[in-house]
Amino acid sequence: MKEKKSRCPQKKRTNLPIMAVTYLFTAVFVSMMVYICYYSATHKQELINNSYNGRQQVLTAKNIRGTIYAGGGEILAQTVTDEEGKEERNYPYGNLFSHAVGYATHGRAGVEALGNYYLIHSNAPLSEKVANDMSGVKYPGDDVHTTLDVNLQEVAYQALGVYKGAIIVTEPSSGKILAMVSKPDYDPNQIEEIWDSLVEDKESGVLLNRTTQGLYPPGSTFKIVTALEYMRENPDTYQNYGFQCNGSFSDGADRINCYHGQSHGSVNFARAFAKSCNASFANIGVELDKGEFQDTLDDLLFNQELPLELSYNKSRIEVYDDSPNKDMMQIAIGQGTTGMTPVHLNMITNAIANDGVLMKPYVIDFVENSMGSVVKQFSPSSEKRLISSEEAAALKGLMRGVVEEGTASRLKGLSYTAAGKTGSAEYNTVKGDSHAWFTGFAPVDDPKISVTIIIEGAGSGGDFAVPIAKRIFDAYFQE
Repeated sequence: MKEKKSRCPQKKRTNLPIMAVTYLFTAVFVSMMVYICYYSATHKQELINNSYNGRQQVLTAKNIRGTIYAGGGEILAQTVTDEEGKEERNYPYGNLFSHAVGYATHGRAGVEALGNYYLIHSNAPLSEKVANDMSGVKYPGDDVHTTLDVNLQEVAYQALGVYKGAIIVTEPSSGKILAMVSKPDYDPNQIEEIWDSLVEDKESGVLLNRTTQGLYPPGSTFKIVTALEYMRENPDTYQNYGFQCNGSFSDGADRINCYHGQSHGSVNFARAFAKSCNASFANIGVELDKGEFQDTLDDLLFNQELPLELSYNKSRIEVYDDSPNKDMMQIAIGQGTTGMTPVHLNMITNAIANDGVLMKPYVIDFVENSMGSVVKQFSPSSEKRLISSEEAAALKGLMRGVVEEGTASRLKGLSYTAAGKTGSAEYNTVKGDSHAWFTGFAPVDDPKISVTIIIEGAGSGGDFAVPIAKRIFDAYFQE
């Protein structure tokens, strides 16, 4: 009897670790189940759009992929069925919207990818679904209506011509993407036949949407950022800035030349910006506080995720506490290792135009079912304040000066006012090889439209990018 009593406490002590482990694993299992359920409920689109999810095949087997429309109701993509019942995706505008609308074969891109969840679902009325079931016909998928403007897209596309490059046109007050052009392009109607050649083409990057994925040295358009930092560090004295430009600036053995070695003479802060004086901004660059500069870059979303649902690359820039002056001189004028996407520059431009507040860019306006009832409405939403109202006003004034007395004078004296910044970004060791940039908005006092342009290898932004901006502004205000 004594032995039996002595074993009971030992048995209970042995069971305690087993029970603890059991409870632990039960808690972990329950937590995992709760997380999976929560994730599934809050990430339905990501789960459906995953290429490994067989649910997509189930939906496309019973639903006809919906139609994509422009903002004016024009059809940008539709599914057509031949006499044998074979479905094909048709793009009435061909190359014009190749990167904006994208494709739905061999994967997806553009709006075809962004709106895939809606396009393969059907919210048709029950009566229509019953009728289709009885007739053996697939349900009509929901239709996606975009913010894209066919006229502006055509003007931008034609203006870019044979050059490689990118153009994005947006509405600063809402974030609507009105046009998005990237060249070289392709005909999405032929994607099946030309896919292998597109994938094998490693040099031209035809499938790359240069608007959101192309990383370029921003050149003098980056002086917007440098100017902002200088104003932040010298809020009461930056307007007293003065510099004597003789065509270059040297710091020891390191030297920065103005474009084509032009001498700008005596310049104040506004004139240095308007004339895009490299020497003056290189001088500013070596004076900047590197830690504070990094804070400003963080504010402007460099090296960070962007509030953009389309596929994109992060803009990159490297400023460290021990960055040497030669690097700061290059960074101040948008050269060196700095890489920026046109869409990111456009976001900063929009924040300046919109009193410092960045509106989240979006390209899908609303989704409707086959009967025209709205299933999902997308509305403008503010992402964050990038800069203060005072800073936005000061930068707007500087950018207006670029038009009134600087490198974008071809936008001066028109039926509308405009503000902007040009850029000529060197991209290799061959002297004179540069990308042409422009970013800006109009009208100045109540911005309705903003445009960001890069033309690869064209030369001066004032000579090549500004005339394209003028054509787009003209088309918008005439319309």
